[in-house]
Amino acid sequence: MWLLFLIPACVAAVLSCIRLVRMTATADALAGQEGLRPPEAVGIGLYETAYLAGGPDRVVELALVLMASRGRLHLAHTGWTTVVDPRGRSRLERAVVATVGPGGQCRTDDLRRAMSVHPTVLEIGGRLALAGLATPVLVQRETVLVIRQVRQALLFSLVLLAAALAVGGLSGGDALAPLAWFSLPLVLTSGTLLMARVDVYPHTRWASPVGQEVLREVRPPRQHGLTDDDERELLTAVAMIGPAALPDARLRAALRPHRS
Repeated sequence: MWLLFLIPACVAAVLSCIRLVRMTATADALAGQEGLRPPEAVGIGLYETAYLAGGPDRVVELALVLMASRGRLHLAHTGWTTVVDPRGRSRLERAVVATVGPGGQCRTDDLRRAMSVHPTVLEIGGRLALAGLATPVLVQRETVLVIRQVRQALLFSLVLLAAALAVGGLSGGDALAPLAWFSLPLVLTSGTLLMARVDVYPHTRWASPVGQEVLREVRPPRQHGLTDDDERELLTAVAMIGPAALPDARLRAALRPHRS
């Protein structure tokens, strides 16, 4: 009887692990192409730093903070964004103004969601990926998905083992055989997850291994003493850490997700 529970456990474990191995091979192949373009081919400015540290969402947060600090946007702690100066100084700023709309005001959450998939923001990630500094979005998403599937296969095997023992009324010496056989999918999935911690998890980050080295070379922002006058230091902190680095509590509240 317990064999009927063992078969689906083994199938789920093998399929999920094979997919993870294939995903690893794809990611490693892309990593091997990092030398095709030197990092100098891409300027590593504030927006590039923000993408490597936190992806498209961090780029949008940085753009909103920069525009707010220069009086071009007003970010209300109630969750609304208002355009003060509609003349964008860059492609990204003009995209923000256009996304807000002709009314000049919209909800900050809606603006952030729309801008995170805007071509201007995605282009930053595309350039960084071509230079080998960023993990391609498709690779990152697929890697996260297959790791989740292996973890689910591990839990699935545990559930089926418990069900097999319960349905069969097995205990003591009678339970040794199913425990031994179920150890196969359990060892396979848990071992694969342990190896993924070293070989695969780096590909779940926005920055590739080379991009992570670039981030480590960025001068760490000070954790205390940031002022609005020290704009470069403040923007670097936002790019690296996010809105939590802002000394202005009202601005932090404005960038916090709000419920509709």
